[in-house]
Amino acid sequence: MEKIQEKTEQCGQTPGLYDRLLAYGNSDFYPFHMPGHKRRLQLFSDPYAVDITEIEGFDNLHHAEGILLEAQRRAARLYGAEESFFLVNGSTCGILAAVSAATRRGGKLLMARNCHKAAYHAVLLQELEAVYLYPQADMVRGINGAIDPESVRSALKEDPGIGAVLITSPTYDGVASDVRAIAGIVHEAGGVLIVDEAHGAHFGMHPYFPEHSIACGADLVINSVHKTLPALTQTALLHVQGPRVDRERLRRYLSIYQTSSPSYVLMAGIDRCVRLLEEQGEALFESFAARLEHLRRQLSGLRTLHLVDGQEPELYSYAFDRSKLLISTERSTISGAELCSRLREQYHLEMEMEAAHYVTAIATIADTDEGLSRLAEALLAIDEKLTRQAAKEMQPEIEGCRSKAGKTYCGGEAASHQTYGTSWPHAEAVMRIAEAEEAETRTVPLSESIGQLSAEFAYLYPPGIPLLVPGERITEKLLAQLHEYQRMGLKLQGLADYQAQNIRVITSSSKKNGEHAHKKS
Repeated sequence: MEKIQEKTEQCGQTPGLYDRLLAYGNSDFYPFHMPGHKRRLQLFSDPYAVDITEIEGFDNLHHAEGILLEAQRRAARLYGAEESFFLVNGSTCGILAAVSAATRRGGKLLMARNCHKAAYHAVLLQELEAVYLYPQADMVRGINGAIDPESVRSALKEDPGIGAVLITSPTYDGVASDVRAIAGIVHEAGGVLIVDEAHGAHFGMHPYFPEHSIACGADLVINSVHKTLPALTQTALLHVQGPRVDRERLRRYLSIYQTSSPSYVLMAGIDRCVRLLEEQGEALFESFAARLEHLRRQLSGLRTLHLVDGQEPELYSYAFDRSKLLISTERSTISGAELCSRLREQYHLEMEMEAAHYVTAIATIADTDEGLSRLAEALLAIDEKLTRQAAKEMQPEIEGCRSKAGKTYCGGEAASHQTYGTSWPHAEAVMRIAEAEEAETRTVPLSESIGQLSAEFAYLYPPGIPLLVPGERITEKLLAQLHEYQRMGLKLQGLADYQAQNIRVITSSSKKNGEHAHKKS
């Protein structure tokens, strides 16, 4: 990255954003991250030539009757939905609109605790009470697993006041829940099922991938086409199916959360992507599935690093998106951040995400054979070095045991750490998020915040899943987790203090009022 900056500074002045982007785009850095077009599969040329406003003959997204209505119907046909809406404010506005349309202000939402921060913002804006579903967990790598349908059934039985359910499937790491079973349970209870399927816009396009949630019975499904398909950043779709959602209410909230000046460049990008899949999707995904399987066979030779294959029954109880390439470091002496750094600095491969004990690479139909080969070669080379290093450090004092980072593990256990997603803090929710946002606050050092009620979100980004929510009590266990992430070089976001040394907490007087209000709800 330093070389890119040097190249842009040769003109003798500080480079602008466009200059940096152009230099990066012309470099040999290969993207295993969003957007899904991978800077290669360009569906139109000059964006300035097609950048217009609502003029005669080009319809209006907020009152679509012509060409935009037909484009959205084309998307609905592709995904098998009754109705689909273009989103130019990303999946974020789709989540906000879906939750707002499916709930009533002050009501209750049953939601997966590993939902994106946008879901929590919807809870805040609608003044909802959030009831949480906790996903299964990979106890070694720190990966959130699937939502157990029976946990949904139990929650709805315990609280008949819940009217809507929101889950994330697939997760950021590619774990899909049994949406079909969950939809049946939710509908039996008279509720609405919303699925944040932002990372599954390619689902249902080929048998190699899981079914699309609309086909599984979900009422509202949000897809980020820019994440896993060749579309521009910020583009997404919201699909509706069945009679359980008030469509006019949904449209009203979409007009609130979407810009009043939607980009025709972005909308044209969505439509071009949909048309590409209509016309060539079968061939493109057949080739993509074959190339992915070839890559996975190559990486099955890893000895110290580990490619997660989605076969672990305790975590992947339903389906796994094999276009998400999770490289685990739990058998090695390096962290996910270190692996990500090596791939970037030594091999010019940019990953989507680094976590404590793994990295995530996103593959799409736009990836080249050369790009996939570069990833395989880099990982095998790094793995070889780590394996040789481990052999030198190995001191097998006990049969069946091995050493790692100064500790000995036996019985095939690769690690004993607990990481993000493996053991949720289960923080006590004392106040609703909306109440906490209106409370009086003070700022204290993060290290001295145990027992306090947070007035802020705290999350790792990506993926943007809150570890701490306003109105929750900060526990010793949670604080230890936050400090561990900081020690590993992972950045906490959401706090007003960008350095994450301080946190805003709720004052005693506001806390008492909030506790009283929460008990009455």
